[in-house]
Amino acid sequence: MSLNSASTAATVTTPVHSLLVPFPVVCFTLALLTDIAFWQTGHLMWQNFSAWLLFAGTIAGVIAGLASVLEFLFRRERRRQGAVWLHVVGYILVFGLAFVNNLVHAADGWTAVVPYGLILSAATVLLTILFALLGRATLYRRQSGVSGYE
Repeated sequence: MSLNSASTAATVTTPVHSLLVPFPVVCFTLALLTDIAFWQTGHLMWQNFSAWLLFAGTIAGVIAGLASVLEFLFRRERRRQGAVWLHVVGYILVFGLAFVNNLVHAADGWTAVVPYGLILSAATVLLTILFALLGRATLYRRQSGVSGYE
């Protein structure tokens, strides 16, 4: 082994969008919990909480999505990762569901939540968990450890 050999250590860089994604995840999860609370109690306060949480989560998700697009465009190493495309499709699917859920929650009363709002909230949270696990696996598989050894 040469004393002047190149280092094989890879630097771990945290994508900016991964710092922003927890906000919509928390909002969507809390929206599911407030939907369940509304379903069980019928108190209108829970429907209002759900609507505001979905709106805040969607806005935060759009901001995280813009950061992700900028990283994708300006960081070449992100585009080379094959699983990134599945992650992008999942991200679009989750926020499409969240947007439709916002429209459903815009109605008044019981029908704004039960049954379609509750189903959409649960589907959004389940897909968020699925694609978060996929994104986490991609991050650890591709950006840590030693480069040049596969």
